[in-house]
Amino acid sequence: MLTSEVFQGLACQRLTLPCGDTVLVALQGAHVLSWQSQGRERLFLSPNNLWDGQSAIRGGVPVCFPQFNQRGTLPKHGFARNMLWHVEEVAQIGEAEQENEAAVSHEGAHMVFTLQTNTATLAIWPQAFVAQLRVALALGQLTITLTVNNTELQNDLHFTGALHTYLAVDDIDLTELRGLGGSAEWDSTVDVHGVADDVLYFDGEFDRVYARGEGASAQPLHLQDGTSTLQIEQSSSWAESVVWNPGESKCAALADMPAHGFARMLCVEAAQVFEPISIPTGGQWVGWQRLRVAM
Repeated sequence: MLTSEVFQGLACQRLTLPCGDTVLVALQGAHVLSWQSQGRERLFLSPNNLWDGQSAIRGGVPVCFPQFNQRGTLPKHGFARNMLWHVEEVAQIGEAEQENEAAVSHEGAHMVFTLQTNTATLAIWPQAFVAQLRVALALGQLTITLTVNNTELQNDLHFTGALHTYLAVDDIDLTELRGLGGSAEWDSTVDVHGVADDVLYFDGEFDRVYARGEGASAQPLHLQDGTSTLQIEQSSSWAESVVWNPGESKCAALADMPAHGFARMLCVEAAQVFEPISIPTGGQWVGWQRLRVAM
């Protein structure tokens, strides 16, 4: 069932399945604000957001496009998360529908949101494009797919970005993330390169980028949070995964985070950090991330 609602002053769309699973998406940024499954909120959303319709929203799943972080001349994490997207499509999903490498194994529903070139985007980034975000909800499962089309007549389109997913945890000190072992690791807090451990633990500020070897497929990750396990997958079209927690000191300095918010969240992001994606004229790129509750 699809319903329109206003959350903290923002126009939103909500999908709800008969099983009770639900997802809430704001038109600002096509920003997934909430995903509830098995009676539990699975995403972290800061209570200290401004909710002014212009500022970036801390929590949920921000769409970082067309720039990751401050690795370029555009605003931090690009402009897509601050702009209004339009609802393009709402539909039911049949059994085992194929979704850009991701097989949806349960009946559900999806929404598609669109952002395309306009006067506001051209003032920041002189590129012609159409971006779509598909939010697919199934039993115990959320799949978010970003599609970027290059509508330039002559030039290739280059971008970096991420699905900057904030996952809710009960206690970061008791949280473990598995599945990145052996990956190339860059710890941005100390600018050190290494190889990832099989199990990641979090006892302070954590900001690391993980890259697969050339030709290697993306392996599922498993987030263990007490008695709850969440499986995290991403398409091989994303070159990296980012894992981030601000830790106590940095969190206290963030105006849009409560002082102890760091203890209740962990970002696990499907990302393109170092090497920009290049889309030829008339071409298309697709990248997705899927979250699945262990049944």
